[in-house]
Amino acid sequence: MDLLILTPQLPYPAFQGTSLRNLNIIRGLAQSNRITLLSLTEGSGPQVPPQELASLCTEIVMVPVPERPFRRRLWQMVSTNQPDMALRLLSSDFESALREILRRKPVDIAQIEGIELAWTISAIHEERPALPVLYDAHNAETLLQVRAGAADAGNIRRMPAVLYSKLQSARLQSYEAQVVKAVNQVTAVSEADSEALEQLAGLSPGSIPVIPNSIDIATYQLAGISGGAYEGLFHFDIIFSGKMDYRPNVDAVLWFADEVWPLLKAKNPAVTWAIVGQKPHSRLERLRDLPGVTLTGFVPDIKPYLAGAKLFIMPFRVGSGTRLKLIEALAAGKAVVSTPVGVEGFPVVDGRDVYLAETAAAFARGILTLLDNPKQRAELGRRGMKFAQNYDWRVVVPGFIQIYDSMVR
Repeated sequence: MDLLILTPQLPYPAFQGTSLRNLNIIRGLAQSNRITLLSLTEGSGPQVPPQELASLCTEIVMVPVPERPFRRRLWQMVSTNQPDMALRLLSSDFESALREILRRKPVDIAQIEGIELAWTISAIHEERPALPVLYDAHNAETLLQVRAGAADAGNIRRMPAVLYSKLQSARLQSYEAQVVKAVNQVTAVSEADSEALEQLAGLSPGSIPVIPNSIDIATYQLAGISGGAYEGLFHFDIIFSGKMDYRPNVDAVLWFADEVWPLLKAKNPAVTWAIVGQKPHSRLERLRDLPGVTLTGFVPDIKPYLAGAKLFIMPFRVGSGTRLKLIEALAAGKAVVSTPVGVEGFPVVDGRDVYLAETAAAFARGILTLLDNPKQRAELGRRGMKFAQNYDWRVVVPGFIQIYDSMVR
């Protein structure tokens, strides 16, 4: 088929969950389809697509991310009833490029990656009314905002964020339902998201199939349990990874630092923890003063950190969708300690695939137990590696093909 895929950032290099999902979708679909990629990208002026991406696509059209100063964002939130996410990447240049592609190229299906580009649906319908459109929902965004507001409730210093979430969740509820009903097909990354979106839009159960997040498992298994495939490893007892200006990641790290870290240091003063990820939020600056804690900022590759770590933590209180970082850690043979929210959407078994903890005390107890027992830690890592096999892109992405066939029929 001739596929047109719209992404909110260039999928390569993949430094965060959205781009990693999109890259592996393109890898899988390119095996038997022709792909035109229309993507927003950082920077201005002429740009050359990365060779890795160019080899997978018949054409790549890149448009600079639109500027959106804070004043404009604030005015839009006050003067419209649209959710913030619907306006964040609104771009006349992107719309023009989209319309131009639709006028000159054969396209069998248009695929929109994430809610920030859902505003393009109307332009697609105007240019090609009969063209099937698939919306790939990376999160159940209304659910995410409700949870974010609940996590910050009771903290007087976070009242602006609570009010923001309350306003956005109300707007998203209507907008997200409209998006789901405006396209021919929706896919979700987890059963929980699928059910939430079906209920939101009034669809019958089973209407929204699940295409999980996926990675290239083999590249992570090179790290192995001992990390023997890498030189110059970064050795820490515990690591967390993610885009560190993303609200659920910030909340997870701060909760761990305030509630769990003191319990760990009291029992094991030498314990070390690395927070690995780009764009650390200003709320995290105070963590730099904590003995044993390292904020790395941007790193070109997470694998040397995974290979050198003893444990991977997922102390989430907020979120929807599924977290690629879990599969990355499991594929590298790392023992994982997580809250139930952190592994939501994955059929993991506590004590077999991961160690689950719901309270700060239980979280600290799990970490200390695994740090003190290398054999138990390694065995948990081995079982996690086996679980991760189900999330290789070669296994997951072909699920789209059956959906496409149904859409075209």
